[in-house]
Amino acid sequence: MELAGYNDSDWISNLDDMKSNFGQCFSLGLGMITWISNKQSTEALSSCEVEYISFTTTNAQALWLRKLLEEIAEKQYRPTILYYENQSTIQLAHNTIHHSRSKYF
Repeated sequence: MELAGYNDSDWISNLDDMKSNFGQCFSLGLGMITWISNKQSTEALSSCEVEYISFTTTNAQALWLRKLLEEIAEKQYRPTILYYENQSTIQLAHNTIHHSRSKYF
């Protein structure tokens, strides 16, 4: 069984506190094993930043789940696939030239 993660977020869904919501879930095989929908703890200046923060949080959760699965004798030998849809975040993660512009997040 392979672990897979799914991630999505929105930018400034609440104008009162200017914070964004994000959601993530993980499946193992055909079943969902964990999910969360939460408000981000920081204010983001762009939709790209919101997606990047959300993706980083999902990545940290994936690492934690892999360690947990290893402890219960379900070690994952293949990479965990994380699904997300924001093109600007994908370009930011793969292009080191943009990193100097995004160091504030």
